[in-house]
Amino acid sequence: MAEGNHYSVLVDEYISGFTPDVQVRLQALRQIIHESAPNAEEKISYQMPTYALHGNLVHFAAYKNHIGFYPAPSGIEAFRKELSVYKGAKGSVQFPLGQPLPEELIRRIVAFRVKENVEKAVEKKRKK
Repeated sequence: MAEGNHYSVLVDEYISGFTPDVQVRLQALRQIIHESAPNAEEKISYQMPTYALHGNLVHFAAYKNHIGFYPAPSGIEAFRKELSVYKGAKGSVQFPLGQPLPEELIRRIVAFRVKENVEKAVEKKRKK
């Protein structure tokens, strides 16, 4: 993990509120995000774990039958074909608890969102 990047106690508390089997999945997702966006800040936003770098990157939340992953509408659209096997909406996808997390796909989505946010930040700074 990059220096200066910290795991959030609030996210620890969020994850600890679930059954052990769900905690394992949430910790795995958390680790994937940290590896894919090592400079992102981990926090709670919208009552769910959130990762931010030049603005929000992704969020996730656990539910009764799935883990919701929220990479913004752009993250869903960019990977629409691969995500089509999952239930979802404009800015979200549902990973069923009974199936393995699509780790490589999640890594690519997070990397896409990092690149997108960094490019937006550079463009915004350039315009000033």
